[in-house]
Order: sequence, then structure tokens, then C-alpha cells
Amino acid sequence: MENILTAKASIQIQKPVHEVFEAIVQPEGMSKYFIESSTGPLENGKTVTWKFPEFEDTFPVTAKHIEKDRYISFDWSGGAEGMLVEIHLQSLPDGSTVVRVVEGSMNNDEEGVRQAIGQSEGWANFLACLKASLEYGINLRKGAFDFMRPQ
Repeated sequence: MENILTAKASIQIQKPVHEVFEAIVQPEGMSKYFIESSTGPLENGKTVTWKFPEFEDTFPVTAKHIEKDRYISFDWSGGAEGMLVEIHLQSLPDGSTVVRVVEGSMNNDEEGVRQAIGQSEGWANFLACLKASLEYGINLRKGAFDFMRPQ
């Protein structure tokens, strides 16, 4: 049995790849469906800070490798070994874009399984929110996680 687990999610978005790419790397785009704010865009080797609307904490995010309209990778684990988020963008002939997210690696134990499931759920939510924002101008995240705020 393999000792490494990954979180995965994918979706097809009815928008051109460049529009999808910009919505992921630019704070103005991401704040419409994912984060509250960022200290800057995702750029090769640059660390930015993300603030989520439902949490008081901020999170450092280090962009690892960005290929315009094709690939985005970053680490938001706080430096945990082997934790990398990879977002692959594929332009289709009809002008739509397939977005595939892979995050890894987690150990194949009880904690790792829980983490992989949770991260897969999170990335599926991210993709649904991205699609709703780009295709319909709707922010699905607004109010969706208010129950998680400390009371």
C-alpha cells in the first residue's frame, strides 16, 4: 500500500483559461469567491498573506512556480515538508477550462486520511465557488462558513 495520500478535485469552467488563471492569482479575483484579502498576487517565489472572512488568523502563502495560463503551485502549510498545492489549467477547444487541484502529501494513516478527505472537500468547494463566481457572478462562500467562527 502506498504511504502517501493526496487531496484532489477538478471541475470544468465555461470561461477562457486566462480569465480562470487571473481569478486564481489576483487578489481582486480571489476576494470574489475565496479569500477576504491578500497582500498581493501569487508570483514566483513571493510570499503573500491571505485573510479568510471566517477566521481571525492570516495565512502565509508562498508561490512556488507559476506558468501563465497553465500552472500554479504554492505552499500554505507553514513550511510542513512535502505539502504543495498544484493547480493545473487546461484550455479546451470550446473555450472552457478544466481546473485540476492536487495537494499533497499526507501520510497513509488515520490523521493523513482525515486530512486528505478534508482538503479534497475544501478544494471541491474552492472550485465550485470559482465556477459560480466566474460564470454567474455569485459568491457561494459568503455566509457559508459563519458557523465556524468562534462565538
